Amino acid sequence: MTVTFEVILRTLSAFVLLTCIAHILGKQTISQMTYHDYIASITLGSIVGNMTFNTSIHFNNFITALVIFSAIIFIVTLISLKNRNARSLLNGEPTVVIQNGIILEKNLEKLKFTMDSLNQSLRRKDIFDIDEVEYAIIEDDGQLSVLKKPPYRNVIRKDLGINTPPQSSFPIELIMDGQIIDKNFIENHLTKSWLFTELKQRGLTLTDVSYCVQGTHGQLYFDLYKDGITSPIDKES
Repeated sequence: MTVTFEVILRTLSAFVLLTCIAHILGKQTISQMTYHDYIASITLGSIVGNMTFNTSIHFNNFITALVIFSAIIFIVTLISLKNRNARSLLNGEPTVVIQNGIILEKNLEKLKFTMDSLNQSLRRKDIFDIDEVEYAIIEDDGQLSVLKKPPYRNVIRKDLGINTPPQSSFPIELIMDGQIIDKNFIENHLTKSWLFTELKQRGLTLTDVSYCVQGTHGQLYFDLYKDGITSPIDKES
């Protein structure tokens, strides 16, 4: 029973520590799998995995290893932010693999990137014909960025001479899970009395609403708890 309790305590501690570390390292580090991020994730996972169930090693040793390695990652991240040369060394650099519609085989070989992998990445960009591509770049996180040739690019409103509406605002969530989000009202200088007036005009009360958001053009969207759909297209069994 004592060992079981220790494993439970270690697991909870590992979860809390990893959550704190993720917040300290920042979203960029955890969202992009660059060279040093890949190494860091493997090592942190190994340390935490052993920390949860390897009771033969003292708990303090795991904490020490976790803190030291997290500090190393943090320092390396700071160096990458401040120094471009260090960033190139630690994270790698974008590599052009298609230029002016021509595949650069030598660059693919350097990246250990096969033609099958290139075609697969292009298909994920909805490109099934390579002759549509003007430039293709493998980013430092392994993702493919593509610039299509002019005839294959999407038409935008500017190309058609269509007037665009005034600048849109960012959507503001007002109610979530039936609860008013006070912070968003304060930050955007909105009042609850205005919201309750809008609810009253629609014959609603706060308890009826699951979600409410003010859209990019100031329009209000309400999602109610009672959907009023008697025959849903898809329903979890």
